[in-house]
Amino acid sequence: MTPLPSRNVLGGPLKECSIDPVTGFFRNGHCDTCLEDEGCHTVCVEVTTEFLEYSRAAGNDLSTPQPAYGFPGLNVGDRWCVCAARWLECLESGVAAPVALTATHERTLEIVPLTLLQAHATA
Repeated sequence: MTPLPSRNVLGGPLKECSIDPVTGFFRNGHCDTCLEDEGCHTVCVEVTTEFLEYSRAAGNDLSTPQPAYGFPGLNVGDRWCVCAARWLECLESGVAAPVALTATHERTLEIVPLTLLQAHATA
């Protein structure tokens, strides 16, 4: 797997999303991606209660720890790289988590327009 260039949606260097808990397709703390990342885990979000509840109901439980996979479970306020299509789905359902633009990979723009990301950017 060859990572794509680490650029964010604003055209600058991709910033860290989270190392506690460690996130990303490559588990390097960044929302880096590659062609093999079919889910496009490229949107760095700050998870909210509504987002976690929606994700669980949609079959992706991000709050329950999975020790066998080294996954501690997410808590409100944690940052995490999520799939671009899932973030868009959450937006359409009214539960989109805030986005860290400088930590969101530019590949996201293949799925989500920049204007939508900017409208939900963290401060």
